[in-house]
Amino acid sequence: MANMSVVRSTRVNRLLAPSLAMAAAFTLAGCSNSQESAENVNATVDETTAAAESGEVLRVGTEGAYAPFNYTNADGTLGGFDVDMANAICADMQVTCEITAQDWDGIIPGLKAGKYDAIVAAMSITPERAQQVSFTDPYFSNTLVFLAKQDSGFDPSLSSDIDAHSIAAQRSTISSQWLEEAYPKANMKLYDTLSNAFLDLGSGRVDAMISDKLPALEWLSSPSGSGYVVKGDEIDIDDNFAIAVRPGDDLQAKINQSLKNLKADGTYDKLNQKYFAMPTVVTDEPIADTAAQ
Repeated sequence: MANMSVVRSTRVNRLLAPSLAMAAAFTLAGCSNSQESAENVNATVDETTAAAESGEVLRVGTEGAYAPFNYTNADGTLGGFDVDMANAICADMQVTCEITAQDWDGIIPGLKAGKYDAIVAAMSITPERAQQVSFTDPYFSNTLVFLAKQDSGFDPSLSSDIDAHSIAAQRSTISSQWLEEAYPKANMKLYDTLSNAFLDLGSGRVDAMISDKLPALEWLSSPSGSGYVVKGDEIDIDDNFAIAVRPGDDLQAKINQSLKNLKADGTYDKLNQKYFAMPTVVTDEPIADTAAQ
């Protein structure tokens, strides 16, 4: 692997078309007039064309099962805030994105094995993970929430209530780790994917669930979440999402620079608004917008 953590690929022509369409969509979303839109689209097209001509590819791993950050569409393509961020970073770096879905439990091992060069997957910075990977600057701030049926008497402000109810969480996430540490007597039900945890919550096989706030609100706004609410206050544990690379890779500094560029030129704010405009849901307590600025 070269120092730039990119590889040459013979698949650039196949990857170019979706990258151009995605980059153009980002630019058009935030333009205030048609002239500005045309100028920004042309600039993005030029950057992506330069990446194609150079043959450089940035290989990105994501989960593809953590909406709205990353998810898999019906046609098998990947979408979400993380995917759009990865494409925007690639455009800024003038490289072509090659994004791969990977099960969560294997996502860090996949990076270490060289399956991809970076992880963009709503990954929280933790001391344990920092022993295995190098993190970029944070690109999102996260809080946790409890969910339960609206007519449930479940009160997460009472430790006795948490201990007395079965609570779902995704395995190996900051949510499950926090619950295990804060309430070691809790009856936790762990799931390989967030969607399976939501499925059991909606089916009544568990009493409550703990989750990152935005995926929780995404589910509450869907038909499956009808009749469920956020219980109690959101939980601020100083949790920040960042992009992971292999230790010592100079890709870390390059991505940090791209993150700064995307915030400076307004791309980050446009993507933030696209995905994190708060849906209207019933809650026991007011929910503040904690999307990173």
